[in-house]
Amino acid sequence: MVRRSYAKVNVFLKIAGKRGDYHEIVSRFAIVPSLYDVISFDEGVFNDFTLVGNFGCETKKNTIYKTYLKLKELSSEVEEYFKKHCVIVDKTIPEFAGLGGGSSNAAIFMLMVNEVCSLNLSKDELTKIGVQIGADVPFFIYEYNSANVTGIGEIVEKFDEEPLDFEIITPKIECNTGKIFTSFRKNHYKEIDNKLKEKLLNMKSKDILLNYNIYEANDLFESSLDSYPELNEYNKKDWFFSGSGSSFFKVIDE
Repeated sequence: MVRRSYAKVNVFLKIAGKRGDYHEIVSRFAIVPSLYDVISFDEGVFNDFTLVGNFGCETKKNTIYKTYLKLKELSSEVEEYFKKHCVIVDKTIPEFAGLGGGSSNAAIFMLMVNEVCSLNLSKDELTKIGVQIGADVPFFIYEYNSANVTGIGEIVEKFDEEPLDFEIITPKIECNTGKIFTSFRKNHYKEIDNKLKEKLLNMKSKDILLNYNIYEANDLFESSLDSYPELNEYNKKDWFFSGSGSSFFKVIDE
């Protein structure tokens, strides 16, 4: 079995409030059709769960491995399957880049296992597991091209619009999301008002990117600059910032 695991960008990212240690968001997630990893299950004989790929972390910290641990609690079929198969990930999505690569990998792995092991879980049921792995995982489980994402990431509503593709620049700067949110809480904290929230949630992505600038579209950009001032070298007209960085993007005009 082979599946593509796509990157995403945050067309806009606004903070709506706090929920314990988490921040509630209002955001538009959009798939990047031209940027993806490829996940495959290859046959063999394996003593332990085997994950092959050029990752920036050890296996036990990988989102795919964390997802495997959750799924094997649901059925013995999962553990048995991965005694006869390994997971190979051909990595293309940059890590620590605000593009959701780890979350996308976890979600697509979950969908693949759900199929090959006949777990018969609905996407809503998978989402309840996925949000325990990462806040962006639910978006990738639903496989929408574009969606409004709220709560801490667990509320995903399809947004109907023409699919866009994006040019991506990822500086070699590993942005620490926790550090950026700490700076945001301390120096830049603000919550989106309901009028702007409703406006953004109903605007097409292309219109948002035509009518707002990088600071207006992403509440975390200033905090990212506080922590990583070298990001400002990439702050160009008509470019936007995804998540907590470090990637910048713009729409590819057809």
